[in-house]
Amino acid sequence: MTESPDTVVRWVAAAVQTALFVAAAPLLAGWIKRVKCHMQNRAAPSLLQPYRDLAKLFRKEIVLAENASWLFRTAPYVVFGAFVLAAAVVPLVAVHLPTAAIADVIVLVGFFALARFFQALAGLDIGTAFGGMGSSREMTVASLAEPAMLMAVFTLAMVASTTNLSVAIEHNLDAGLVLRPSFLFALLGLAMVAIAETGRIPVDNPATHLELTMLHEAMVLEYSGRHLALVEWAGQIKLMIYAVLIANIFFPWGIAQDFAPLALGVGMVAVAAKLAALGIALVVWETVIAKMRLFRVPQFLGFAFLLALLGMLTQVILETG
Repeated sequence: MTESPDTVVRWVAAAVQTALFVAAAPLLAGWIKRVKCHMQNRAAPSLLQPYRDLAKLFRKEIVLAENASWLFRTAPYVVFGAFVLAAAVVPLVAVHLPTAAIADVIVLVGFFALARFFQALAGLDIGTAFGGMGSSREMTVASLAEPAMLMAVFTLAMVASTTNLSVAIEHNLDAGLVLRPSFLFALLGLAMVAIAETGRIPVDNPATHLELTMLHEAMVLEYSGRHLALVEWAGQIKLMIYAVLIANIFFPWGIAQDFAPLALGVGMVAVAAKLAALGIALVVWETVIAKMRLFRVPQFLGFAFLLALLGMLTQVILETG
């Protein structure tokens, strides 16, 4: 039994979108770094600098500790693969893709948890103080961030009557411009979770290696060569996923609902513009906000959970009550 041409086109589009997602993640990181340098009156690197850094790491030799187990060697591939699969279920340019069947928020959180689990175990595997400290901090942040993320997404699910990302985005797109207080609370809560999960200021500083403040970096200090490249690339994909979630869930305008070349072109331009704007907003936030103490991170994420909870309660009271 042969597949219809339309089915083949949809699968090709899904594969291309996933490849575009993974390939564009370093570009977003380069854009954020470049804008941040301009705002701080420093010489800005090229937008392609993250690609050069990854290429340099892939060419370097891998140096492993004597007591590194198979888990330490395998973790970078598992982490990278988990984030590629997560990117495959998040609508980037178009909806109605074959991967929409598994484009569920619970599945997405599961991929995040799988990557975090292996990365934390790898940090503990070598037995260094920094690795154990980073793994402990990462799991603490995750235990506070995941409930806030799920609460923010459940607010969206109550509006669209589904946790499927593709269906929810299409529902918001068809509804047009509707001012919902619940969405404002959910947006702020999800943005705070994204900042914590991706290790951005004020929760963590991705540009420092101070042992008393490191979270993510402490777990990957022992990696080198292509292992470090895969971990860094996975982190960039994670940042891209959160940015796309915020852009396409709360501002879905421009995303393609069919596979016509014009619609796909408009979708690519629209998502690029939204990601560029979010990058600028993140840079402004990191420029005016100082790094907080580690012991204040639970308060930060607790406030994110409170905002997401207020969003859900507002949705219940105003629209379903």
